[in-house]
Order: sequence, then C-alpha cells, then structure tokens
Amino acid sequence: MKYAIIAAGEGSRLAEEGVREPKPMVRINGERLIDRLIRVFNDNGAGGIVVVYRQSMAGVGTHLESLRSTAGGAGIEIVAATTPSSMHSMLAISDRLEDGPFCLTTVDTVFDEQAFARYVGALKETLAGGGADGVMAVTDYIDDEKPLYVATDGDMNITAFLDAADGCRYVSAGIYGLTPGAIGVLRRCVERGESRMRNFQRALLSEGMRLKAFNIGRAFDIDHAADIAKAEAFLIHGNNS
Repeated sequence: MKYAIIAAGEGSRLAEEGVREPKPMVRINGERLIDRLIRVFNDNGAGGIVVVYRQSMAGVGTHLESLRSTAGGAGIEIVAATTPSSMHSMLAISDRLEDGPFCLTTVDTVFDEQAFARYVGALKETLAGGGADGVMAVTDYIDDEKPLYVATDGDMNITAFLDAADGCRYVSAGIYGLTPGAIGVLRRCVERGESRMRNFQRALLSEGMRLKAFNIGRAFDIDHAADIAKAEAFLIHGNNS
C-alpha cells in the first residue's frame, strides 16, 4: 500500500506567529513533521510514499531529495506544485495513486503511532475483505476551528460528513484510506470547481463509495505556533497531556 503526504500549503498562520521554518520542516520533539510521517509510514509497511510540496519552498524539496538517498527513503516520490487547495494538491499526485489502495494525510497531522498502526491494520483488513471502499480516521477530540463532523451508524459505517455537530460523536482526523476508485471522484470534484477536501469526502458518499470510520483517538493539526508545544506534550505524555 502506498502512502501520500500533502505538504503544499503556505503555512501562513505559523509564519504570522513567528515560526520561521516552512510547516513540513517544523520540529516536534526534535523531529521534523515530514520526517515523522515518512518514518511512521515506513514502520507500517509502505510500498511507496508520495509527497507533494509547495514549489516555492526549495528547502523542503532539497530536504526530501536528501531523504531519498537514505535507506528508508528509496521509495519516496516527490512532486513540486503550486496549488490553491489541498484537493488540488491531491490531484497533482493522483496519477501516482491509481495502482492500488493508499493512505493519505496532510503534513501537519499529529497522532499516536500505536493508534495509527491499529488504523492501518483495520484499513488493510477492511479493504482486503471487501467490507468497504475506504476507511477514514476519526477522533472524538475536537480541536479544529472548523471541524468536519462524521456521522456513523452502529457499525461505524459513515453516513454523512457535516459542518455542524448534529449529534455526531466524531470529527475527521484528516487521514484517508481509500481505493483507486476515489481518484475518479476527486477529478470530477475539481472539474466541477470544488476545492475543499470535505466536499471531496461528501462526493465519495454521493457517488456510492462505502466508507467506514475508525476512531484513532486524539489527533490534531499544527495550525498555530501554540500547537507545536501541545503536540510535543501529547507525544510524550499521550492523552493525559
């Protein structure tokens, strides 16, 4: 299974708050966000890792090229792009994700590694058994400014993606495990002028893809400078931080 990382955002909020490094290069407990994801993905049997980064961030590209020369980086594919949204960034690497199931996230997603391993196990088992066309990681820890609520039935089948809670327990954790059929849905979304990942997820359902939710526990994004310390404490102390 391939893994994919969207690292093409501007990181403008971090820059405005005094963080000098591009978001992919931000360190959490001494480890860069992009390095951590690549390491975790390799630990979970990556058959290849595709990274799209912002073309103007030459330092990120140089760093990724240096990782490719290491033993753990031989399977890294790198794409430089300037895109207006995460959906368009996913589109930029979509041709590299059509040959089998894949797991995709953004570079600033922080989660517990053991919980992620359980998620990957559930994803592989579900897809191999034909139980669904995708497994989306969800969390009941709501930290996002505009969370995407995920409605589920009693078997954790996803029934809707909502902007308002409406009784939902979970929100999206920003980790998507999907089959190649999702790529066609993505392209049709872009052709219609869509740009938000939440609308892509809604389109997956509306076009008949069966999606399951997996509770990955606490997960959040690095959107603000204060999130860096929060992530460091979480990774050291777990859910008690």
